[in-house]
Amino acid sequence: MTGYLFVVLAVLVAVAGWRVRHRLRHQTRSRMTDEIIHQIETVGRVDAEDVEPVDLERARAEEDEFWAQTWDEPEEDW
Repeated sequence: MTGYLFVVLAVLVAVAGWRVRHRLRHQTRSRMTDEIIHQIETVGRVDAEDVEPVDLERARAEEDEFWAQTWDEPEEDW
């Protein structure tokens, strides 16, 4: 019985891995077009309208909050 369970889990993992790999491969192919490559070659950058600019104040506040946390020193086990 456990042998069948192992086989079923192995098949599920293999199918999930194949789907993720297929999805990633499809995404990278669909994003880069000849027009984008030409724009990079001529201008040196890509102008994208759907890219949201980084909120520097929010990023700075989150970084300050992170560094303000107190960290416990690790215990030394000898």
